[in-house]
Amino acid sequence: MKYLLDTHVLLWWLANNEELTADHQRIIRNKRNICFISAATVWEISIKTGLRKLVVAEEYLEVARSQGFLELPISWTHTQGVKQLPDHHKDPFDRLLISQALSEGMTLLTVDENIRKYQLPTA
Repeated sequence: MKYLLDTHVLLWWLANNEELTADHQRIIRNKRNICFISAATVWEISIKTGLRKLVVAEEYLEVARSQGFLELPISWTHTQGVKQLPDHHKDPFDRLLISQALSEGMTLLTVDENIRKYQLPTA
């Protein structure tokens, strides 16, 4: 299966944070699954680290690549899909992740209850 990681799931995975659910750990560890990181996630992390609201190791992308995560670029289809979404969630990064997951047929790994209000597969 194909999975898209929400930003907090990626950060918890890389930090070995106990808040990452056992299901998320199992999904990410399963080599039959393909796990993606959106360019929107990298953008969000860049903004928050630049504002000093978040501290992340400089090499986090290299670590993610070495662990088998794949990059998901942002397409016009992804950005156009945002306007079709109901207004359950105000976070523009999350809205883009939702649009990407829907358009790419991916399950979004998240613990965000607002994201779960959308008609998309989540875990």
